[in-house]
Amino acid sequence: MAGSKKSSAKPTVPLRRRLRSWAARFVLICMTVLLLVLIAHRFFAPPPGHYMKQEAARLGGLAHEWVPFPEIAPVMVRAVVAAEDANFCNHWGFDMTEIRKVIAAGESRGASTLSQQVVKNVYLWHGRTWTRKALEALITPPLEALWPKRRILEVYLNMAEFDEGVFGVEAAARHYFNTSASDLRPAQAARLAALLPAPRDRDAARPSAWLRNRASAILDGAATIARDGRAACFED
Repeated sequence: MAGSKKSSAKPTVPLRRRLRSWAARFVLICMTVLLLVLIAHRFFAPPPGHYMKQEAARLGGLAHEWVPFPEIAPVMVRAVVAAEDANFCNHWGFDMTEIRKVIAAGESRGASTLSQQVVKNVYLWHGRTWTRKALEALITPPLEALWPKRRILEVYLNMAEFDEGVFGVEAAARHYFNTSASDLRPAQAARLAALLPAPRDRDAARPSAWLRNRASAILDGAATIARDGRAACFED
């Protein structure tokens, strides 16, 4: 009988459930791609970031030369850590101690770690939008988990801006002091570190009194982290 026949049509999946399924798949694909990219860049130099590309287009080129970690003077590495992220060896991507200090003081300055700055310089864009900060917070933990501390510093020092159109410590050493990253003297390394994170209104070759004082404090800080073990994660 016609009335007794069972319908062979499959039940319709509600639209909301399908959307959730598609969204979950999309997130899974994005996370997989992200992890594969991070793994690749642990071993291979990442391409120029968004900001570097913008500057290259605006200026018609950049001064930039990649150098491996062993070819960067150890004092340069210690100086940058002392200047930008003294607790680098002791955190997992976010310096909660520094963040609490900023919140308690009601300050507007950032408390970005070197790991966060690498994420911004390599994978994101400059600016203080909530979208960028959210993506930065999302990418930083897997980067810390997949990259050794030395690799994070190597990428940072090769991607940081030291003057208009001058990116990376090798180009900076030649630009300011006509030397290589491996031959930087302590005072030179401290001056380069003192340029960060706002290099365009500072000059390491003709330092102001403020920059000289800042460089001196950085040298003291570099010596301190070498003594107290906070440089242990990136020094032999």
